[in-house]
Amino acid sequence: MPTVLDVEQQILLLELEPPFDKRAVQLARRRMAKRWHPDLAPPGRQFEHERHLKAINEAADQLERLAEGMRGGSVSRNAVRASAAAARRAREEAGRRAYEEEQRARAEAKDRAEHDPFGARVPDHSVVHRYARCLSYPEWGVGTVAGIYFTGDSVDNEDVQQWARVKFSHGIRTVPAGSMRFVDFSKPDPAAERVERFLIAAQRAMAEGEYELAAQRLVYARDAEPRNVAVLRLMTLAFWQAGNLDAAARSVRDWARVDGARPAPHRFAARIYEDIGAIDLAEEAARRVTERDPSDAGAWERLGRLRLRLGDLGGALQALERARLTTPSVEGLLDLALARQLAGDPGGERSACEEATQLDPESSQAWSRYAHALARSDRVSECIAACERALELEEDPEVRELLERALALDPRVLPAA
Repeated sequence: MPTVLDVEQQILLLELEPPFDKRAVQLARRRMAKRWHPDLAPPGRQFEHERHLKAINEAADQLERLAEGMRGGSVSRNAVRASAAAARRAREEAGRRAYEEEQRARAEAKDRAEHDPFGARVPDHSVVHRYARCLSYPEWGVGTVAGIYFTGDSVDNEDVQQWARVKFSHGIRTVPAGSMRFVDFSKPDPAAERVERFLIAAQRAMAEGEYELAAQRLVYARDAEPRNVAVLRLMTLAFWQAGNLDAAARSVRDWARVDGARPAPHRFAARIYEDIGAIDLAEEAARRVTERDPSDAGAWERLGRLRLRLGDLGGALQALERARLTTPSVEGLLDLALARQLAGDPGGERSACEEATQLDPESSQAWSRYAHALARSDRVSECIAACERALELEEDPEVRELLERALALDPRVLPAA
């Protein structure tokens, strides 16, 4: 029987609507290639994406040739309808022949069962599933299978590609059979599978900047495995990036209960509590970070800054000194200078600012703070040099005003002997 070109099935595969021209086919091919390219496939699904993309390209090639041969370069709805009718007649004929063959096989089976009842003990069993999930894009959720199709002809020993049209909440999509998993609602999904499915979907949403959607999906993953550290960590980050600080605080507390021996959850908790404005809770979390990782200089600096905001000068000086001894940084040294200034130690403030300028000679902030510390110590010439260096790096009206005041002072002259 000659092969009939089924235009309707090919436009369904490309998600096209008639009438269409060659340009519309090219755009549809590009859109489907972005969705089903093998490089975008999850691990283990590259082959299915490759086969599905091959079927899409073959269908697009045939539709482009068809559009080029049509009058006006466009395939009309009537042409698609006529092709679909011819294809249906061909399928009906193939179905009639298959039915006749099945009836003959059943008659032979009946005769065999009557005369050879113990020849086969395994009955035929078939289950039809209606609902399915796409493994390549689990965030699509569960969809209703609208139809299953085949490309190629097994009689001619071609590579037969099976795919389905599945209706999801956001629209109908074509899905290769290898990337589709049927759903049986009589049995709950294993928790690990639910976690993996929602975790992948959340990571995809976070990569696209949709943190609220990612947080919602991670809540479902958390419900499946409440003690999964990876889920709790990502959920904390998603709520934090989405601006939902209260939910982020609850998530980080759940994370700390599960993985409290590590400094990471407490580090996140300190930052989130600081954003909320709960400085006392942030200070407690930062202190727990230093207890679990004493070599983290950033944690000591954060602890010192939080203690400064709470008015604990002694604790702030102790934490900032520890940070300076561990791994000094410009920000930590300037915070240490501020703590020493508030404690009434101008010499210690000046030495901390000087160390910051030595650590990063290109930091205008360090030179500015150093100039102000020198001005408070009445070291006018050194203050002028520090102001000029700070202005070379970055223009600052406050430093400019300080320089003008220092230049206006009369130079001190030692009395003659």
